[in-house]
Amino acid sequence: MTQGASQGPMVWTMATQPPASVPPPGAPAGPPVGQPLDAPAAPPVPPPAAPPVQLPEEYTPTARDLPVIGRTDTLVDHPSVVPVPEPGPAPDGLGPLYVVGDVHGYYDELRAALEAEGLIDADGTWAAGNARLWFLGDFTDRGPDGIGVIDLVMQLSAEAAAAGGYCKALMGNHELLLLGAKRFGDTPVQSGAGTASFQAAWLLNGGQKTDMDRLQDHHLQWMARLDAVMEEDGHLLVHSDTTAYLEYGDSIEAVNDTVHEVLTRSEADEVWDLFRKFTKRFAFRDETAGAQAVRELLDAYGGHRVVHGHSPIPYLLGEVGAEDGEGEGIAVDGPHVYADGLAIAMDGGITMAGKLLVCQLPLVG
Repeated sequence: MTQGASQGPMVWTMATQPPASVPPPGAPAGPPVGQPLDAPAAPPVPPPAAPPVQLPEEYTPTARDLPVIGRTDTLVDHPSVVPVPEPGPAPDGLGPLYVVGDVHGYYDELRAALEAEGLIDADGTWAAGNARLWFLGDFTDRGPDGIGVIDLVMQLSAEAAAAGGYCKALMGNHELLLLGAKRFGDTPVQSGAGTASFQAAWLLNGGQKTDMDRLQDHHLQWMARLDAVMEEDGHLLVHSDTTAYLEYGDSIEAVNDTVHEVLTRSEADEVWDLFRKFTKRFAFRDETAGAQAVRELLDAYGGHRVVHGHSPIPYLLGEVGAEDGEGEGIAVDGPHVYADGLAIAMDGGITMAGKLLVCQLPLVG
């Protein structure tokens, strides 16, 4: 399925949007994150400006998504890539396949990582000919220039196509969050912890006012047309390490069509439910059930390995500092292969003590 090509006009336009709310004075501007659904139980840490709320133990996207890890110079190397066979020839004469993990507004780091792999030149122009490049989602929030990241991806998509390759992107939960914050604002939605709103969740999960101020119609249209699942060279590409995709269809095309239909209908509670499910994580991490969860996706959608972002590698490894940011972190040097070799994690934790990963597939040890 061509990305977004079969979809009718989307409703994500700026003309009908409520005025964008701005963070209140003293609201946290950094990258606050929360307690995941399937993560080990930990007390949620509400933002300073939020009223006290009794939250249930299960995940809700209005809780902080992950503990915040401060950057540190005392890092511990942890090699996590296992050897696999050398890559074979690309299909149909196309070039090599690359994937990019979560960017989260770190525009300069993205430029540097793409240039290091020879995908762009020093001017930020596509330089990889017929190569194929997939972004795994989460372009905005937490970092300083999410709209700049989206503009760069859109630019590279046009330039790569003109050169005989392509640059494409998947929808992450933060794309759904930004779309919802712009479209629905403070409209109440039902969550596991009671009444919530996209605007509150966006601010709580690192929403940047500068991104909202620069958001335009063409950005909204582009995000709303992103696919959720795709398969390339036996790699099943998704944003989130969850089996929630299975709730939206029994084929790649069905999942993508259903997601686009939800966004076209533009019902706040329905979009919230989509966001909530795509925010689930750690389905593949369990030593006994993780590989089976990956196989459920592979059996439904094809491929021999799942490649995902969303959950930072330091958390998947379980080797992070304390929630208050003290202690040592991990130097993430590459993707993390786990779940009996069936899953590849690509979120290098750029918002914490990690790096932005751009890697060629298949991985070679």
